Amino acid sequence: MAPAIKPGFAAGQALHLNRFSGSLVPLFAFFDCLRIGKGKTLITVNTLRRMKAEGEKIAMLTCYEASFAALMNEAGVDMLLVGDSLGMAVQGQASTLPVSLADMCYHTAAVSRGNREAMIVADLPFGAYQQSKEQAFAASAELMAAGAHMVKLEGGAFMAETTRFLQQRGIPVCAHIGLTPQSVNAFGGYRVQGKGDAAAEALLADAKAHEEAGADVVLMECVPASLGKRVTESLSCPTIGIGAGVDCDGQVLVMHDMLGVFPGKTAKFVRNFMQGQSSIQAAVTAYVAAVKDKSFPAAEHTFAG
Repeated sequence: MAPAIKPGFAAGQALHLNRFSGSLVPLFAFFDCLRIGKGKTLITVNTLRRMKAEGEKIAMLTCYEASFAALMNEAGVDMLLVGDSLGMAVQGQASTLPVSLADMCYHTAAVSRGNREAMIVADLPFGAYQQSKEQAFAASAELMAAGAHMVKLEGGAFMAETTRFLQQRGIPVCAHIGLTPQSVNAFGGYRVQGKGDAAAEALLADAKAHEEAGADVVLMECVPASLGKRVTESLSCPTIGIGAGVDCDGQVLVMHDMLGVFPGKTAKFVRNFMQGQSSIQAAVTAYVAAVKDKSFPAAEHTFAG
């Protein structure tokens, strides 16, 4: 007997589950997978492009499990990033580097079970995609089968051909440029990228290379606000910023950061949305509202060139 399929599961998830049953999913179950609730539709790459065209900001947060996925859906979060930041936020690691593909698939599947309408983006972890385009596809296929709608890879123009390879095989890609945490050892720490004319031109070239290769989203981390604006205006695909200024098409934060979970000093681009709120739901709702009305990030959360 085929396992029960909850309404709201993506069709790909239904087929993935059904591999273990040895039977075909009935047609009505397939269409039931596409229904995600009255008046609500799944956010797609076309939705994101429309939002950019209409000037509607995109709110994105990291998410690692089902209950927070459901909560973020209720709060109106547009994109859920199953980030390899779970290494630090969940596992207590010193960096993202120890996170495995198995870890990413586990948490992606958990988020998918709690999600109904947000787009799920899953990080390709360190070592799972840099060796070859074929390796990247194999890892991406596992993440998509686990419930991702898009994968995120780190790297500049040198990774653009991997973006192209994945796109040609039906896998949407978010290209992460600027400060790329998987390269923290090469950078010598977590430092602002794209400062100075030459560095800014190089980052803009990275963004354009990925867009030309078919990237659906470009994510910029820790770059001057003026550069974030310039890149955003230069691309037709949406941009997401984290420490990249208010002019990006959307914003993302690590959930634990915006809830003030980590004690001590926080990054410049972080705002604690839990302050003044009575619940996590209210804090996430406040984050979404602040992104949408462009009150976040404010000047104190951005970097100068």
